[in-house]
Amino acid sequence: MRLKDRSVIVTGAASGIGKAIAVRLAGEGARVVVADITETPREGGGKTVDAIQAAGGTARFVEADVSLWADVDRLVSETVAAYGGLDVMVNNAAIGAGKPLLETSEDDWDRVMAVNAKGVFLGCKRAVQQMLTQPPRDEVRGRIVNISSQHGMIRAPGDLAYGTGKAAVVYMTRQIAGDYAGDGIVCNAVAPGKILTGKSGPAVAPETIAHSHSRTPWPRLGRPGDVANAVLFLASDEASYITGENLMVDGGWMAS
Repeated sequence: MRLKDRSVIVTGAASGIGKAIAVRLAGEGARVVVADITETPREGGGKTVDAIQAAGGTARFVEADVSLWADVDRLVSETVAAYGGLDVMVNNAAIGAGKPLLETSEDDWDRVMAVNAKGVFLGCKRAVQQMLTQPPRDEVRGRIVNISSQHGMIRAPGDLAYGTGKAAVVYMTRQIAGDYAGDGIVCNAVAPGKILTGKSGPAVAPETIAHSHSRTPWPRLGRPGDVANAVLFLASDEASYITGENLMVDGGWMAS
């Protein structure tokens, strides 16, 4: 119960990695706000809140578009009203365009950057605003965990906008960590490698999977739970002297 009675927001938590993070943190005692534009998982299956409550945890759903300040502001305000504060903000929501430079339209670019870069900016800003009003607990007023990607450091084949947005997340994480460490706010990122979430589409095409296996030294590809475990560590008191880091969860992809 490493997060017992801690209040946590996870954006993009209806599906995939976000769902796994929300369920994992709730299993460690967190009171979780599942934030997304829909409750329906993209890969199918039950709703995140239902899964948490069925296991005896505490969760609520808040519909929110992370690209809109009004939605992010309301999300944090409702969390504080329900749970008395905000201990952990997990900025996970992200989308991709799936197009290289010459095929990426201005609308594609704006749509992806609105979620992947601006959404994390707004989530961090509103979380820091709230955390600065809270008294420290063991020197920490609050924690932010951003979900970046290995493609924030290396190219995202055929998806310029996605990779650029994730690179912005890596930078923001370091900047915010340095700017607010003196105020007791911890900010880190988790960078997944190839994670199999159960969704279909180009991301799991045979050639894509073959490429991912060829680049990943570990004998299997990633699972959502691998990312969730890393987020749990960074959200817990065990990571109090770690800030500004971009923790790779990639089976050794970036090391090879």
